[in-house]
Amino acid sequence: MIRPTKHSHPDRTVMNVSMLLLTRLKARRVDEYDDLRKYAKKVVVGGDVLFLPALNFLYLMGLIDYHPKTDALEYVGPNETV
Repeated sequence: MIRPTKHSHPDRTVMNVSMLLLTRLKARRVDEYDDLRKYAKKVVVGGDVLFLPALNFLYLMGLIDYHPKTDALEYVGPNETV
C-alpha cells in the first residue's frame, strides 16, 4: 500500500518509512541492511513489515543502491544511478 487511505495511520505507510530511511541514509551516506531494518522496526510500529516495500520504492526511484559484498545500502541521490 503506497497511497494511504482514510483507514490507514499516516505513520504506518510505505511512504513514511521510505522518508525515514532516506533521511537516515542521507545523513550517513552508507548503512548496513540489518541496521536499517532495526531502525525501521524501532521508529515505526510495524516497520519490520514495511521495511522491504520501502526499500523497493527507494530503489525503483533511483535514490539508493545495494552493495551485496558488504550487505550495505548507499544513498546515491537523484539521477546518479542512471
